Amino acid sequence: MITTFPQADLERRLVRYGMLRPCTTAFIDTRTPGSERKENFTIIGPGVAENPDQHVHIDLPHGFNIGGARQPPRCVNSQHSHETAEVFVVHTGTWRFKTGHDGRDGYVDIGPGDTISIPTRVFRGFENVGDDLGFLFAVLGGDDPGRVTWAPYVFEAAQRHGLVLLESGRLIDTTRESVPEGAKPMPPTTMEDVAKFDTYGSDAIAGCTVKRSELAAGGGLSELQGFAECPIVGVANEAERMAAGRMGWPHGFQVRALIVQPGAASPPHPRAEEEVLLMHEGRLQVDCGGVRVELAPGDTLTLPKQVVRAFANASDAPVTVYVVRGGDHPQPARWVAPLERAG
Repeated sequence: MITTFPQADLERRLVRYGMLRPCTTAFIDTRTPGSERKENFTIIGPGVAENPDQHVHIDLPHGFNIGGARQPPRCVNSQHSHETAEVFVVHTGTWRFKTGHDGRDGYVDIGPGDTISIPTRVFRGFENVGDDLGFLFAVLGGDDPGRVTWAPYVFEAAQRHGLVLLESGRLIDTTRESVPEGAKPMPPTTMEDVAKFDTYGSDAIAGCTVKRSELAAGGGLSELQGFAECPIVGVANEAERMAAGRMGWPHGFQVRALIVQPGAASPPHPRAEEEVLLMHEGRLQVDCGGVRVELAPGDTLTLPKQVVRAFANASDAPVTVYVVRGGDHPQPARWVAPLERAG
């Protein structure tokens, strides 16, 4: 059933880049030299932040979480692993992703418009190796993406700076408060624990990336004049005539790049899944039953199931937006107006 979308609902589902509220004390490595200047964001869903004061912009279940990380040059996110899928889309900056508990198993460098999906049970960390402030969008699998497993050295460094991670997942700053009575610290990761994780060298982790220059149109909205929808993350989807992305194992969501040429516009259509737009470049007009917003680079908009939406590029430059849809097999768009197909 198609539903309408009031202006107030649209505004609650829009997070402008300039309105993002960072947390600088989200994780156990927040005081480790080299990591103390990073900013973390929870845009949709609770994420995996260890600080209960982390601000959640949109607290609505999607089946996945959207977050972000912003770091100045030479700032490092310490080695860790996740229980669910973790995908990054680079918005700005040049980033080095390193694998292994000590960051020495392998690495890959990626830049604006590039995407990386790191499998579970693999230690990973990342550093801004460019010269400018960098920002990453992050997609985590599940409504509850679980907890972070930190490499052994992270616990050692945190203890020197007064931070204690509890078994509950809560971070305690012992320079400000005491560990609550009865609470137990998280046991540090051991080298025996490390041995149970997978090893990814440079070639393996490079195979988990798609560069902006490698994007290739598949099915989906590519049938529209001036639109190219490019698979990146997710299994093949016959209903959309969409091939698997390079990271083609099940994630519980799909990530696509949508490139919209100047003057192109889609017919109105609803979706059967939650759809999140991560704006990368250009300006995209989104119309929901006459309620319109224009998205700029760095903005995030989430559109609920069955709400009719239409996209248009009224500018003189191409638009690139990264689209996250729930589930491994999203349904195709259902057009509610005549369709002008690509030549």
